[in-house]
Amino acid sequence: MIETQLIATYVVSKVLAGSSLTVVLKESWHVHYALSDQQRGAIQDISYGVLRFYGQLDTLLDLLLKKPLRRQDLRCLLLVGLYQLQYSKTSSYAVVDHAVSASLSINRDRGVKGLINAVLRGFIRQRETLLKATAEKEVGRYSHPQWWIDKLRTQYPQNYKAVLETNNQRPSMVLRVNQTKIGVLEYQNQLNNHDMNARIIWNNALILEQPVTVEKLPGFSKGLVSVQDAGAQLAAPFLDAHDGMHILDACAAPGGKSGHLLELADVDLTSLDNDPTRLALVTQNFARLAFKKYRIVCGDAANLPEWWDGKLFDRILADVPCSASGVVRRHPDIKWLRRPSDLIRFISIQQKILNALWQTLARDGKLLYVTCSVFFEENKLQVEDFLRHHSDARTLPLPAVEVLDGQLLPDSQHDGFFYTLLHKA
Repeated sequence: MIETQLIATYVVSKVLAGSSLTVVLKESWHVHYALSDQQRGAIQDISYGVLRFYGQLDTLLDLLLKKPLRRQDLRCLLLVGLYQLQYSKTSSYAVVDHAVSASLSINRDRGVKGLINAVLRGFIRQRETLLKATAEKEVGRYSHPQWWIDKLRTQYPQNYKAVLETNNQRPSMVLRVNQTKIGVLEYQNQLNNHDMNARIIWNNALILEQPVTVEKLPGFSKGLVSVQDAGAQLAAPFLDAHDGMHILDACAAPGGKSGHLLELADVDLTSLDNDPTRLALVTQNFARLAFKKYRIVCGDAANLPEWWDGKLFDRILADVPCSASGVVRRHPDIKWLRRPSDLIRFISIQQKILNALWQTLARDGKLLYVTCSVFFEENKLQVEDFLRHHSDARTLPLPAVEVLDGQLLPDSQHDGFFYTLLHKA
């Protein structure tokens, strides 16, 4: 467990210094290539858990420390220990003992060893009192930055608490069945035959009771099924694609929505993204799903001369870059990496992409504007601004009662998404 705590400490400290959790974990697996699957699972669980509850754990730590701890690595080791004491099934004795031993690899000072021991044992002794005091502060209670809490409370006065609490839950593993190859009920039976219980929800998505690796999913390598959040599975049907249409999926990587479009209709699809590394994932997804009729293009959606051949599209899926404030269950680092100033940058990018793509849409065509954000600035306010500047644009109703004014708020079944379907008159 000592190595597990040390690597998790390194991961958390790198993320809090500004790095992506996904990237840091990937780098860690490359460096520590001899780790077992069990060790990797434990490190990932701790890293995600600390960042999911960082607001609470950080507030707890401040209450436990008699004076500020300048060393970030030692602070992160204590956060790891506190997470394990509060949320894991590991015995308290083992957590403290291994954290004390792990501290020697960070700092040989005997005083550090005593500090780690005193702080963690102090939490064990005063757990209830400390947790109550932590909950008196909103950052400690909801484990989100204060500016994020304030914004949600202003924009969703009736729903903000539920959103904050949902964001701290573990995400569901949701499947999209490739119905060109197998029916949803038939695939559900296959899962049951492999002792994987799943239930069908409102949009024919399947939620697994217990997550598994994709290799264990029956027929995954043959393209029978894909892993895709239930909220994301609304995009392709909303676009209203029909056979023979010329369609663009802008900002397409890693290709989940593109794949869904090809499953729903025989279309002339162009998948566009400005990241060649992520575009490789689109190619892999299409190969697994055995699609042959598509075009993959590398380019900036906002810079038309870079990629557009002048042929108008009948449908455009614009899943634009955003704050990702709706998917923090899957990416808890986002809460602590984002700053209010980031919204200004994303809003500008979204405007440029939307204005550019509108030029490539045929008359009577439809463009689906999508974000995985819950913030008004990137969503309803962005669309309102677009409509003010484009007299040929109007919004169309969406056929899902779960989407209120275009906004799908995160809950136990899906992440948070915003959808608006624009029609070019």
